[in-house]
Amino acid sequence: MDPLDALLTPPSRTEYRLALAIPTSGQLGLTAPGALTTAELAVQEVNAHGGIRGRELSLVLVDAGGSPHMVQAQVRDLVHAGAVQAVVGFHTSDVHRAIEQVTAGRVPYLFTPPHEGGGRLLGVGLLGPGPREQLAPALESLGGTRGRRWVLVGNDYIWPHRFHAAATDMIRATGGDIVDCIYVPFGELDPELLIARISALRPDFALLTLIGRDLATLNRAWAVSPLRGRVGRVCGALDETGLLEIDGDDSGELFASMDWFASDLDDGFLDRYRARWGTLAPQPGVYARGCYDGLHTLAAVAPADAAGLEAFAQQVAEHPRPRVRLAMADGTRLVAIAHP
Repeated sequence: MDPLDALLTPPSRTEYRLALAIPTSGQLGLTAPGALTTAELAVQEVNAHGGIRGRELSLVLVDAGGSPHMVQAQVRDLVHAGAVQAVVGFHTSDVHRAIEQVTAGRVPYLFTPPHEGGGRLLGVGLLGPGPREQLAPALESLGGTRGRRWVLVGNDYIWPHRFHAAATDMIRATGGDIVDCIYVPFGELDPELLIARISALRPDFALLTLIGRDLATLNRAWAVSPLRGRVGRVCGALDETGLLEIDGDDSGELFASMDWFASDLDDGFLDRYRARWGTLAPQPGVYARGCYDGLHTLAAVAPADAAGLEAFAQQVAEHPRPRVRLAMADGTRLVAIAHP
């Protein structure tokens, strides 16, 4: 259902209507196909087990790829009109901070991707890992940072700024050095200029907090640059969808730190996904998997009313989640590597 239809058609008493706020456009638009198919699978599974609080779950798709103001306005209209009972999704953290302003104290809002840490308003739950959770496995698996030179490169918004602050503390605390911290506005990345700047710094590692198409643009250029074979890349926002966008990477120097990889075959998710959608379905990465897990988590802990929002964030935090691990790109796969 689209937002306009939702506003014109109030939910019935037997329906639990949820705004699925995912980017179908913009920097993260490439993640949308997998997110939509995993979310629909979760809806079918939740409804097969009684729905949410005895009501059938249905989705209202909100394109969260626009500006924070535009996305906030759509969600505000839906929430204030009583057209949705909850919000779940992934998007950039500036959009996230705008959405929480209009859901706080009204409906549960579950933000599913890696996040920037810090406090949240009433009724906002965080499913993904924070910066320190993401970075610790990378530093451990790559043999620590003593004597290593790091350059930090990200998009210019709240998540990379907070991630870099945590990374600076953690790298310096273990004897590493930060040689530069670079921010690039969305869509303005010049890969040749950026690679030349990084090359001049002579780092051992680059921590990349670019997202979506900007991350793909740099990784594509990196593969044919003098940096290949010299500088390792640790990414905080890379999944298999991003690897497919660059036709894979076999350098042995591209890493992602996440809490789920499509090469994880132990929980049956991919079997259920392929049984429902077939082998030609969009490749689900960690963002798509987060949507799936987010809907199941909401089904488990959704509050009965606004009074239950006080406990919502803690209940989400206590819900079981896989641990963050470091994976290395192997073609179009991300394969978790063992700690030393």
